[in-house]
Amino acid sequence: MICFQIISNVGTARSNYIEAIHKAKDRDFEGAVKCLEDGQREFLKGHEAHFELLQREAKGNPVGGSLILIHAEDQLMSAEGFKIIAEEMIASYRQIEELEKKLDKE
Repeated sequence: MICFQIISNVGTARSNYIEAIHKAKDRDFEGAVKCLEDGQREFLKGHEAHFELLQREAKGNPVGGSLILIHAEDQLMSAEGFKIIAEEMIASYRQIEELEKKLDKE
């Protein structure tokens, strides 16, 4: 069940990160930041569940290497990558908007 919790939480986080990019593209930077924050909350839930599995293993209680666990870890890493991309895209869209405003003044 913990694996499914990880998959669910980080899947939601990844969706929030993608939505943040779309909002930034539409110049809704407040909405983009909110999506990043929502995504981070979900990501942390998934990360904490993953950490719980690691603690179990460290205490000598094997959790096994099932396909579901591998998928959960893959989704965890994927969501983290999307967060980084979303942050960079939002920063880029902000720079574009600032440059456009600057050009409009000239």
